[in-house]
This record gives sequence, C-alpha cells and structure tokens, in this order.
Amino acid sequence: MILYAFGLVLLFFVFRWFRGLKRVPNKCEKFVYITGCDSGFGNLLARHLDEKGFRVVAGCYTEKGEDELKKICTDKLTTLHLDVSDHDSISKAADTIKTLVGQRGLWAVVNNAGVSVPTAPNDWLLIEDFKHMLDVNLYGVIDVTLSVLPLIKRAKGRVVNVASIFGRISPIGGAYCISKYGVEAFNDSLRRNMAPFGVKVLCIEPGFFKTSVTDSGALQRNFEKIWERLPQDVKDEYGSDYMDKLRLAMREKFEKMADPDLMKVVKCMEHAVAAVHPQTRYSPGWDAKFFWLPLSYMPTFISDAFFLRNAVKPKVSVL
Repeated sequence: MILYAFGLVLLFFVFRWFRGLKRVPNKCEKFVYITGCDSGFGNLLARHLDEKGFRVVAGCYTEKGEDELKKICTDKLTTLHLDVSDHDSISKAADTIKTLVGQRGLWAVVNNAGVSVPTAPNDWLLIEDFKHMLDVNLYGVIDVTLSVLPLIKRAKGRVVNVASIFGRISPIGGAYCISKYGVEAFNDSLRRNMAPFGVKVLCIEPGFFKTSVTDSGALQRNFEKIWERLPQDVKDEYGSDYMDKLRLAMREKFEKMADPDLMKVVKCMEHAVAAVHPQTRYSPGWDAKFFWLPLSYMPTFISDAFFLRNAVKPKVSVL
C-alpha cells in the first residue's frame, strides 16, 4: 500500500514536470514588465528573459541600474525609472508601457521590488517604520498590478508576485512578514478574480537567498540604528549585551542560511512567465521546501517553541 501511494506521488511529479516543459510561442512579441531590476532577482531575471527573446521592460529605482542593464542587454530591453512607493511614478511607467505594447497588450508583470528594513522587535519600532515597508512591499505590488491589469487582460497574460516563505510564517518583527502575508492574500484573490479572463496569477515564495534583502551587514546596521534611538527603559529590558548577542547569532546562523545561487529563484520566475502550464506557487530553495513550509503547517505551539528556543532572549525574559 505504501509503495502504491509512493508510486502515485512520483507519477504526479513526473507528469507535472513533463507538462511544464512546453513554452509559449512568439516570445519576441511578448512584453514582460519587471520591477526592482537594479540588483538581485529582478536584475538577473531581466537579463535572463532578454536572452530568451522576450521584450523586457525593466523598472529600476536608480539611473545606475538602468545604465548597467542597457550595457549588458540587447536593444530589445527597455528601462524606465520606477519608484513603487510613488503612485505618480507607477502611473507614468504604465503610460510608457501602454505606448510600447499597443494593441498586443502586456504578457506579464513580475512584482519583484521589495525592501527588508526597518526590521526589529515590534516594541522597538514606530508606526512610520511599518508604513514605509508596506508602501513598497504591499501597496506597491497592488498599485503596479492595477496600473497594467487592463493590458494584461488584453493579452490574456500573467501576473507574477514575488512574496516570500515569510508570507507563510512570521519569525521576525516589523512589517516584512505582514507585507508578504498581504501579497499572498492579494495573489489568491486576484488569481480567482482573473481566471474567467484567461489571466494566470502566480506566486513565488523564495527561502533564504543571498541578496540585498538578506544582507547581514545591512540588517545589522538597521538593528544598531534602531537600538540607538530606543528609550533607556527599553534598552534596560533587553540588556546592554543584547546587540552583541544578536550580532553573534546573525554571524553563526543567518549568514550560513543564505543560498548564493539566485538562479534557483530566477528559473522559477522564468517558468511562471514562459511556461504554457505554469505552477500556481513556486517555493525555490531547499530550506523553503523542507523546513519553512513544513514548519508553517505545524501546530502553533511547535513553531512557537522552535522560534523561542532559537531566539536571542532579552534580559528580563521569563522563558
């Protein structure tokens, strides 16, 4: 019976793999709009899809990011300035894309832009810290999608939302996990809403990868900056050596977890854009598949016990 069940599971994965091999035709006529192309996943995806023959529209926050992509890629790639936290910038970009694609419509938008700081225990933060990250990671995803959704419906194309495995489980304070849970919810509702129009809505949920979002140096500077502004009574609750213990934990655990092979994520993104039969969800990274996702399905007392056991504890901890 066990072998029979194992055989069925194996057959399912072989079927899904084989079904996913077929790619969409006429790539040279399909426009793909990607946000956050200055570095990381977005930059690699823009270059990868350009090599595959797609007409890439790369949204970059900096002029440097635009210039570097233009040097590397073919003249089929178009760059534009994009600040996903600014509605006017998003609207201006949408107008440019509308002119570019014409009556063909937009084949896909990949909502990749995101930030990971400020992140800290919730009682260290101000409401402004939450608002900034939500503006980029959640409201930016929604605003960009809505700005080009009519063009995607015209092409019967795709919306690809980059969430995170931390859209399934919340090990850290601040708005990062909140924003990614929001992306997951938006993705699910949009997928069902767009199905009658022939539009596919896909979600990428990466584990830990070595990007600017997970850069331990930037995260340490973020913690130190927030620590410096804390009232003395909060510092006393956590203890004068809390930051030293946090730095040590980040060196010993955090840096070792980050996978340097960003192409694992980029290949999932490319499949979501280019496959005739894309998957509804992708969870690139062994940590996502075999640790974070299973942990997210565990009873709450188990996941709580794991995080509390491995957390850097404040001085006044009762645990």
